[in-house]
Amino acid sequence: MEILESNQLVQKKCKPCEGGVEPCSLSEANSQLAQLNGWQLSNDGQRIRKNWTAKNFMAGMKFFNQVAEIAEADGHHPDLHIEGYRNVWIELWTHAIGGLSENDFILAAKIDEVPIDLK
Repeated sequence: MEILESNQLVQKKCKPCEGGVEPCSLSEANSQLAQLNGWQLSNDGQRIRKNWTAKNFMAGMKFFNQVAEIAEADGHHPDLHIEGYRNVWIELWTHAIGGLSENDFILAAKIDEVPIDLK
């Protein structure tokens, strides 16, 4: 996987993935994460995650709705979580390969461009 800056990732579109490819290595994941703001590895390097504290519940839901539009347009869908009415986090991974692909980093970069009303 080629390591790209965030502004390069947002110019790309997620590619359909039905499996049959290897997930990116831990080294590749760490190198690509260095280009993103606030995303961290989780689940033994198989996923990436970012946390936010929204101003309130509706700010979190508005953010999720905007993320959902981007995810649907790219055909790559994150796991969205809200807890305690304003603690939101997103996990990304490529389900078909059980790990990370370039798609996850593309979507993470696009999510970082979505405004969120923070606490």
